[in-house]
Amino acid sequence: MAVKIRLQRHGKKNFAFFHIVVADTRAPRDGRFIEQIGSYNPNTNPATIVLDNERALAWLNVGAQPTLTVSKILSYEGVLLAKHLQGGVKKGALTQEQADAKLAAWKAEKAAKINAKKEGLSKDAAAAKKAAAEAEAKVNQERAEAIAKRKAEAEEAARAAAEAAAAEKAAQEAAEAAETTEA
Repeated sequence: MAVKIRLQRHGKKNFAFFHIVVADTRAPRDGRFIEQIGSYNPNTNPATIVLDNERALAWLNVGAQPTLTVSKILSYEGVLLAKHLQGGVKKGALTQEQADAKLAAWKAEKAAKINAKKEGLSKDAAAAKKAAAEAEAKVNQERAEAIAKRKAEAEEAARAAAEAAAAEKAAQEAAEAAETTEA
């Protein structure tokens, strides 16, 4: 029986997440499986991976073949490096303590990279939010200036109309006074 470590699709349309399963190659993609060893959610940034590293390593050691995507996930999680280091220990190239130290150093470096990415994403989001707030404030300022300008023009027009009305009234009174003096 050929065994593969592969992804099993779950979730809804355009929002899938996957279970990482060990299954017979003849079984349907979302059908029967031997063991579920983790999950993978590509909808988050960075992608969320939950994996039982010991079980994955055990299945790799007994000959299970990962699919291309799962092999990338296993590499990302350090399972393939652990398998490689175990091969070195079996050959006598290095001791178990050295292999464990190399794996721990690699995991620490990987965790630092992931944290740096998360911090970068949060800083970018904060910078985008700040830029949007500044742009909105600028637009609001321009609108307020335009409204103030229109209001000043309306007041100026009202003042000019009032002065014109007052001048017309004064001219009318002067004309009436001239008529009364003539009469």
